[in-house]
Amino acid sequence: MTAYELLESLNLLDENEHIEAKRASEAGKSILETICAFANEPGLGGGWLLLGVVREDQALFPAYEVEGIDQPEKLGAEIATQCRNTFNQPVRVEISSEFIHGKTVLVVHVPEAQPQDKPVFFKAQGLPKGALRRISSTDQHCTDDDLAVFYQGRQTESFDSTLVADATLEDLQPEAIADYRQSRAAANPDAEELRWSDEDLLQSLGCIRRNPQGPNPEAWQPTVAGLMLFGKPVALRRCFPMMRVDYIRVPGREWVPHPDRRFDTIDLRDPLLRLVRRAQAAILDDLPKGFALEEGDLQRRDTPAIPLRVIREALVNALMHRSYPHTALCKSFATPTGWRFATLAFRSSRKTTWANPAPNCATPRSPPPCTTPGWPKPKAAASASCARAWSRRV
Repeated sequence: MTAYELLESLNLLDENEHIEAKRASEAGKSILETICAFANEPGLGGGWLLLGVVREDQALFPAYEVEGIDQPEKLGAEIATQCRNTFNQPVRVEISSEFIHGKTVLVVHVPEAQPQDKPVFFKAQGLPKGALRRISSTDQHCTDDDLAVFYQGRQTESFDSTLVADATLEDLQPEAIADYRQSRAAANPDAEELRWSDEDLLQSLGCIRRNPQGPNPEAWQPTVAGLMLFGKPVALRRCFPMMRVDYIRVPGREWVPHPDRRFDTIDLRDPLLRLVRRAQAAILDDLPKGFALEEGDLQRRDTPAIPLRVIREALVNALMHRSYPHTALCKSFATPTGWRFATLAFRSSRKTTWANPAPNCATPRSPPPCTTPGWPKPKAAASASCARAWSRRV
């Protein structure tokens, strides 16, 4: 971004997670803290500093005004030197000088550090206080929990591609694999994976891997994705006790005679492909249905008050975008006023643009098998699909 574009963004949106403005008479601690925060924040993609501007709060319409820098070359050299010597490892920033309204300003672009290089921190302060993160428009000192996020990001493989230590191929459910084949054949009868053996199919989906450090290096072993997609309920309860859907029926919002029995809960635990169908069936059972009898038909047709497509899209998206590394339940609430899902979703702080279209996925192995039956759509398409289906409800 140019200095003029940064100034326009500041006057339009003020400082944010991507842009910081400073008067910057010297390469002080405030500038270095912002550089550290930009370099550390996961998924942000770095950030921009515009030096030589100041916010005029006393004006009728507060805005950022150009004050200029007297010695931009000297200030740029000081920042580059401080970024090399102050932190535990050099941070290579990009510095350029530009003119706005006849005055010189500095534009500093801070690239995000590689996952294996995080956290970047002040050598004199150490960890965790010497490391900072960019939260909204502020630079926040890290805690031990923040450090755990950085260390987890150093892993070269995703969570769902890791091996489950005490799992074997006996923990996979043949019926679930057959169910996947049937769903895949319904979506695309000519799919090449339908001609593969179960072992080849599971290997191609990233559901099994060999463990070179195991007692039998040539034996196949299930990954986290393998158990989530095709695991037996017993194995799921043993290895991932929180991987289930709780369907909670709340009868109303009034006082109840038995506080200990104020709602009913159904615990649903199955491989993901079957879990979707079970949860959908439980929800449909409780929905009011409309009666329809087409002319010439001998059998009536019951249509749920909420279109099936809306239920399917909400359910599948809740399970697909759930953050499985965190042990949080996926809950569905049925109340007299509506129906909703509550789940802990994976979130990236990076903005989506045409040049940078999609954030990283916390569990990239698990969603693809769920997309092959044609269930979920991209978020925008799913929202439009749900809106159309809801507008055509009976």
